[in-house]
Amino acid sequence: MVTSRALVMDVSQPGAAAMALDQDWHALSEALGNLGVHLAATLGLGASLGGFLQWLAVIAAIYLLVLDRTNWRTNLLTALLVPYLALQLPEPFFGFFRGGIGAWIAFIAVVIRLFFAQSFPNLIHGDLELPVAFILLIVTAPKTIVHVRGTIISDVVSLLIGAYLLFQHTSHAGGFRRAFGESRGIPHTVGILLLFVAPFWALFKHIF
Repeated sequence: MVTSRALVMDVSQPGAAAMALDQDWHALSEALGNLGVHLAATLGLGASLGGFLQWLAVIAAIYLLVLDRTNWRTNLLTALLVPYLALQLPEPFFGFFRGGIGAWIAFIAVVIRLFFAQSFPNLIHGDLELPVAFILLIVTAPKTIVHVRGTIISDVVSLLIGAYLLFQHTSHAGGFRRAFGESRGIPHTVGILLLFVAPFWALFKHIF
């Protein structure tokens, strides 16, 4: 057994401190590498491009939902982003929200909606309406619907949602060119286009 005193004595020897520091750096690098691998696996990234594109699409959908609650709000049917997120959310997080945590969030949301709706009308019918609907959709979805995730059907549905939002956005903007030309339309246009990346890539992998 090596005591702290012995360790200090060893480190105090010529060159021992540098060797110990080098070993510590190697151990730290290995630990950080393992942490990165485990974190990537938890987030559903792994080493695949599909995992990265899936997260990019999810972030784009959340970005559009946030824009809808700001002064950049448009007439987009952003409620369609709720099933889109349910279909594209990486499996670890989908399982997390579908488990006990999601059930508790849904339970608390229903209780607040039933008994405190008049106390917080703007919060319940505004900022939290779609996030709560997202949790309820995940928690209450039948297994038949859940098993659709990751299939060609989910990719096609996601593409249809993106296509409809793009059509709606360009129609309100007066054309695709104006959707990119107006400063208020560019953030929505970019966000909507990013919705296509993950389902397109997944559909490509399914077919080829």
